[in-house]
Amino acid sequence: MALTRVIGVGQPQHVGHFRYWFADRRWEWSDEVAVMHGYQPGSVVPTTELLLAHKHPEDRERVASALAKTVEHGDPFSSRHRVIDTAGNVRHVIVVADRMSDDDGAVVGTTGYYIDVTDTLAENRQEILDDTLPELYAARAVIEQAKGALMLIYGIGPEQAFQVLSWRSQETNVKLRALAAQLVADLPAMVHPAVRLRTEFDHLLLTAHERIPAED
Repeated sequence: MALTRVIGVGQPQHVGHFRYWFADRRWEWSDEVAVMHGYQPGSVVPTTELLLAHKHPEDRERVASALAKTVEHGDPFSSRHRVIDTAGNVRHVIVVADRMSDDDGAVVGTTGYYIDVTDTLAENRQEILDDTLPELYAARAVIEQAKGALMLIYGIGPEQAFQVLSWRSQETNVKLRALAAQLVADLPAMVHPAVRLRTEFDHLLLTAHERIPAED
């Protein structure tokens, strides 16, 4: 379950899903991603041109370049940038993605999530803290390490890093402590040059729950 699910323009959704097919450059947005851009759910067919039109002018060229590399090399589309919605509001988003394969294992696209990190989400964060406070204190060190990795890779602050960890905890129904511990345990396996660290870390973040031992 995403952090916020009540759909309505003017109520920015904090996590939304997307898919992108390389062959025909076709996008699919969840209702939450549509609302992030200022559209009523189901009212718009996303295209690359529309997506780029909503990027902040200072970020547009960088995102366009990342998309071009995605199509050329088959790598997931990942980014941290600003979106300007239909009302002119600027929202800061992180795109976390992984490869999308067909039944034969061939990479056919990229799939992942838009995470709106504009707000602090104090109410949702407090709810998460109430649910996990005992283990949070018991496992503070490993959670702080995971937060530090997120801060380094995505260039975000500690509160936003905690939001991302909490989102994955809720989305995968895995304890926050166990997810953070697995993510930290996975870090030494990252061997690619700096230019590919972001893509590799996205994969670790989206699949960490699959490697957690059953007892956790």
